[in-house]
Amino acid sequence: MELFIGISVVDDNTVWISGTNSSYARTTDGGESWTVGQVDPADSLQFRDVHAFSDQHALILSIGNGDQSRIYRTSNGGQDWERVFTNQEPDGFFDCMDFWDANTGLAFSDSFEGAFYIIKTTDGGATWTRIPPSALPPALEGEGSFAASGTCLITEGDNTAYIGTGAGGRAGVMKTSDRGETWSIVETPVTHGTASSGLASVSFLNESQGVVAGGEIAKPDSVASPIAITTDGGTTWTAATPPSFTGAIYGVSYVPNQPSPTLVAAGPKGVSYSVDNGVTWMPISDQNYWSVAFSESGIGWVTGTEGKVLKVIRAE
Repeated sequence: MELFIGISVVDDNTVWISGTNSSYARTTDGGESWTVGQVDPADSLQFRDVHAFSDQHALILSIGNGDQSRIYRTSNGGQDWERVFTNQEPDGFFDCMDFWDANTGLAFSDSFEGAFYIIKTTDGGATWTRIPPSALPPALEGEGSFAASGTCLITEGDNTAYIGTGAGGRAGVMKTSDRGETWSIVETPVTHGTASSGLASVSFLNESQGVVAGGEIAKPDSVASPIAITTDGGTTWTAATPPSFTGAIYGVSYVPNQPSPTLVAAGPKGVSYSVDNGVTWMPISDQNYWSVAFSESGIGWVTGTEGKVLKVIRAE
């Protein structure tokens, strides 16, 4: 059974997910039925992120060292996939991607040789070019991120993007306000300092309110600080209350269009929700889930081990 990880919610009916063994799945009826397939049946790629623009058009990102990190694209609902990017850097390891619109997006790799590796497309993923390292803050030794949910990089609004870092000396948030031309980085109070700790997920409710999450990936019973909140667009970050499960948070998301700032967090030890911006939490599940995403109307999807897909709807 596959581990499903990446989620891309087009609308209340259309959702794409991606996972291990070169797998993807798609629903166009709100989860009543799913089409499940493989991008490349001859390869056991791990697709940790997917980004869909419609029920027909999507891109999918595999992880791994060197040429195992790839991006494929489909324009016919997954019947055919074209490889549009293959990582040629032996020390590169891509973790996540996101798009502002149907043309312009970014993908992020762990750093090497002291520099982050970010690529950009302006033609819908057909071609990709590296953002010059001179435009980026220097990376600390070993600094990268975690391909735990496909949400270590997210776009916000028309020009802004955020990347959560870890696996090095900080749990940092990189920010661009000009579609990747220039970047800054700030530190957060989320647990960091080891190769298996730092940030794995980023979500923003609007241009001011955001959340980052992660923690100590290698310690499932840890209660070390796994989550932080910003109310000033990522300039400063404050530790929030951990969710109702222990260990790291692999994926976190705001729920759009709710009466109060509402969060859902997922990790190997469970799924929790908060209706007060991370002050208090209530459990949804104690099972192993990795990623969470929502439609604009507030219908959510959570993916995890053993092919699990959980649909989340707030009770009225």
